[in-house]
Amino acid sequence: MLFRLLGSSYTVTTLTGGDVNSAALAENASEKLVIKWKHSASAGLFEAEADGLGRLRSTGTLRVPEVIEFDDSSDPAWLAMEYIELKPPTDYRRFGRNLADGLAALHQSSPSPTGQFGLDRNNFLGSQPQNNDWSNKWHVFYRDRRLVPQVQRAQRAGFISTERSRLLDRVITNIEALLDGFSAEPVLIHGDLWSGNFLANGDEPVLIDPAVYFAEREVEIAYTELFSGFPPGFHDAYQQTFPLNGGYDRRRPLHQLYPLLIHLNHFGEAYGPSVDNACRMLLR
Repeated sequence: MLFRLLGSSYTVTTLTGGDVNSAALAENASEKLVIKWKHSASAGLFEAEADGLGRLRSTGTLRVPEVIEFDDSSDPAWLAMEYIELKPPTDYRRFGRNLADGLAALHQSSPSPTGQFGLDRNNFLGSQPQNNDWSNKWHVFYRDRRLVPQVQRAQRAGFISTERSRLLDRVITNIEALLDGFSAEPVLIHGDLWSGNFLANGDEPVLIDPAVYFAEREVEIAYTELFSGFPPGFHDAYQQTFPLNGGYDRRRPLHQLYPLLIHLNHFGEAYGPSVDNACRMLLR
């Protein structure tokens, strides 16, 4: 496939690490490209990724690969982007500080142009569609555009037991009360920020694979706390640069519920107990 797109002058090396798309490094004497592709891709998959990369890149806050070209009309669909050399950090704590400061700058410098939550287009988190229709209230957007669609998807897949349904129904019904007194602000977020979606070019962080929209930034930080792999001192550095509002620890399980439901739907029942536990923490 890659030789057909690029011509035989390129050397192609398969890259590992993604669980949604395939990827390879294509290089010749004058350039290096990273190419991602997917057979039977959802309509607009790589257009949405290119859009997200472009939005993040335009903020000038963290390094993001430049998109060269994409084609969603072929099978496989594909996207070509700038190759950025991967080099281990010289100082992991400095790298963590740079990532935290850059993320804080993103959140501080990119308010929603409409003052609302959402985006002017829909996109994907991994392979799962995200409805980004605008809403001026965070609890409405988070309930109707994020939690409810994933719960419905999980129900269709058979991942919602009677007890899990009861827990999720209580959280969704009471979401406004769970966020009572919290003044959410819509800012641009990466949207899928786990340890596999940032890279190191020495001490310079690089963001890839976004699922952007204008959201309450607690969703971003709560997601980063779900899984290991972030550099030492990252979360403390973020808090020093751009402190979260009081009560974040109480709201964290709510803002982790969306990525947990995404993982339940993508990977299966292994994430079910984490969904249940987040609900129970909120309902204590």
